[in-house]
Amino acid sequence: MPEKRAEDTIVHSMEYRRRRLANWLPLGITYACFYMGRYNLIVSSPKLMELFHLTKAQFGTIATAGFWTYALSVIVNGQLSDRIGGKKTILIGAIGTSIINLIIGLLFLNGWQTKIIVGMSLLYAVNQYFQTFGALSVVKINAPWFHVRERGIFGGVFGMLISCGYFLALTIGGLILSVLPFYWVFIIPSGVIFTLFLIDLFLVKNSPAEAGFKNFDTGDASSKDVDKDKPINWGYLFKHVFNNPIIITITAAEFCTGFVRQGLLLWYTPFMKEVHGILPGSMLFSIASTGITVGGILGGLLCGYLSDKVFQSRRPPVAFIFYIGQIISLLILGSISLKPLVAFMIGFTCMWIFGVHGMLSGTASMDFGGTRAAATVTGILDGVQYLAAGLTGFILGGILDRYGWSVWTYIIVPFSIIGALLMLTLWNQTPLHKDGAASH
Repeated sequence: MPEKRAEDTIVHSMEYRRRRLANWLPLGITYACFYMGRYNLIVSSPKLMELFHLTKAQFGTIATAGFWTYALSVIVNGQLSDRIGGKKTILIGAIGTSIINLIIGLLFLNGWQTKIIVGMSLLYAVNQYFQTFGALSVVKINAPWFHVRERGIFGGVFGMLISCGYFLALTIGGLILSVLPFYWVFIIPSGVIFTLFLIDLFLVKNSPAEAGFKNFDTGDASSKDVDKDKPINWGYLFKHVFNNPIIITITAAEFCTGFVRQGLLLWYTPFMKEVHGILPGSMLFSIASTGITVGGILGGLLCGYLSDKVFQSRRPPVAFIFYIGQIISLLILGSISLKPLVAFMIGFTCMWIFGVHGMLSGTASMDFGGTRAAATVTGILDGVQYLAAGLTGFILGGILDRYGWSVWTYIIVPFSIIGALLMLTLWNQTPLHKDGAASH
């Protein structure tokens, strides 16, 4: 294992660090609240299925419509974000998802009863289109603010943001369902996201230069490009992204992550209700949903720390370890019956899932895509992840309708195994340049 060199130390002024915090904190909170306006569908799933007599396959159809819209849109919108900048795209995403959630809430408030599957599929698909701008904007904006050697920790923070988003969507959403009519889980996030739209409008900047500081060499895949300040074109993408075997392998791994992640999160609420009698708003449900947040935060931080401090900014070894953690946790979750332990294992399993997701989608995308193509690579990774997520909707839902919950986690485990094997092939890969030090 190579020793850390003195020239590897990244130095920033305190003023720069404060401004960077003021930049990514509201942006990160906005991204977390996007989850509140996305996974409100999941937390309300038992109520929706009960009120409108939906089977798991029918509800899964609504989810799949959204997942696959996200998958196709995020790939295109990644290139858009690289061209027009992350600030514009986070504002587009925030206003769009705010409006769609308000429409859904108001429709149910006014007694919507007919064509629920078709209508919700269309509305959720449009919502997911705007949701794509969340992760893309976070990665695009933060790429020029963080050196490669700082990005492992940023990947941990990215995982924390996802975890906080699940807390807002699932725990707070569960509390909303327990005291208010179900349509408020759509209306309240709409107002929250619109408020953050206004905050981002004034605080967020695309780069250090826009905030009055000098841009610096981030040490990533595009830092040595002669024309690195120019917008990317298709020639650049085909040469540096689409033909990059490392990016292709990470993309395949994120497909696996997508199936594992949504395979658990889409169905854990009805699983806990139908198998263990744990309802949204109950103490054990809150333990499980809060565990998703806590587990995700711990997983993100641990992943980032191990990557930067133990593996010298290499991401694949840490991802491999966390894929193994997924396998063990899923097997335990599928075999236990003690209710408190079930609630605990939901969050513990998410620790391993979110760690990998933050490391690959939030960090490796910046590393190997470089500052110029960070959003494009994030779009590719998120896109294939949601292609896999779509399979957890109507297909996994149909399997659960037919075979029951006994097969649930055992269908998910093979994808974690494949992800682990893919990471073994990239064990020593890093984007760092030999002269990749930075001082600012």
